[in-house]
Amino acid sequence: MTAGAQPVLEVEDLRVRLRTPRGPADVVNGLSYTVGPGETVAVVGESGSGKSVSVLALLGLLPARVATVTGKALLQGEDLLTMKPERLRQVRGPGAGMVFQDPMTSLNPVLTVGRQLVEGIRAHSDMDKAAARRRAADLLAEVGLPDPTGALDRYPHELSGGMRQRVIIAIALSNSPALLIADEATTALDVTVQAQIIDLVEKLQAEHGTGVIWITHDLGVVAGIADRVLVMYGGRCVEDGTVDDVLDHPVHPYTRGLLGALPDLARPGPDGALPELATVPGVPPSPTDLPRGCVFWPRCPVRGDARCETEQPPLVQISQGRHGRSGPPGLPHRAATWCTEGTSGAGSPGEGGR
Repeated sequence: MTAGAQPVLEVEDLRVRLRTPRGPADVVNGLSYTVGPGETVAVVGESGSGKSVSVLALLGLLPARVATVTGKALLQGEDLLTMKPERLRQVRGPGAGMVFQDPMTSLNPVLTVGRQLVEGIRAHSDMDKAAARRRAADLLAEVGLPDPTGALDRYPHELSGGMRQRVIIAIALSNSPALLIADEATTALDVTVQAQIIDLVEKLQAEHGTGVIWITHDLGVVAGIADRVLVMYGGRCVEDGTVDDVLDHPVHPYTRGLLGALPDLARPGPDGALPELATVPGVPPSPTDLPRGCVFWPRCPVRGDARCETEQPPLVQISQGRHGRSGPPGLPHRAATWCTEGTSGAGSPGEGGR
């Protein structure tokens, strides 16, 4: 984010509790971050860490009968969490667009692709039907769909999974949103189309100053597109900072475990064999039974004294921070762990970095 620029999104102490048959599930616990104009914040972590639920909560897409959402989420100065449903519907689209994770269930199976695109475009503009249809065809061409005009009259079941994902991305981009939330946006795409989508998002950022939240498991994509990285575990942010800090100088044991699980083809194993991949031992905690102390301590390979089991570490600044891809220097590098000895400033490309 450019120094002095106002954030597109400011999230403060976001908490999400779900009512389940096993009791209350605290799936997001005190999440705070900002997204600036033209900035990409990557959110990473294992399945169940709270990544998707946190953004669904921002857009009011969790069922009120089972979800309790508290905190503050200012989108261009308006609090998403206190908006009335009518206003929230107006904001979704030009204010915030979302690429949902599952292309198989995100499109209405009984409506054509064109109708679903045109409906969203006309809901937030004064275009007539013909102009909206032309805009829809242009969007499908931009996301790399073959025969975009013909695709408008096809139904979702007539498209492959990757093609459906591209349609979802086109819908999210159709109103040039101030904030784009991409939940595993390129997972179903081959690397060539993945690169096209990333280029398209970067073009949108350059032209409109769009802020982006990019949720992904692919740390290779993170290294290429993110300005800042937020690592989630057990519903909490356990580390954040510029992409250079987090990927090249990880501090939290969980972050180091994720990076250590990446294959390093530059360092072959014995007799030239592929190196054995590291793993993070154990399984993620249940949100209905989170550990009392550090949320990661049951799986932590370097846990220390009794504080790890009894006292939750705060998210504190580890270093002043280095340059990111485009952000200003000095952005703080923070982590929530008691086990920083021997980790701060460590982590070279051969040790789990890029």
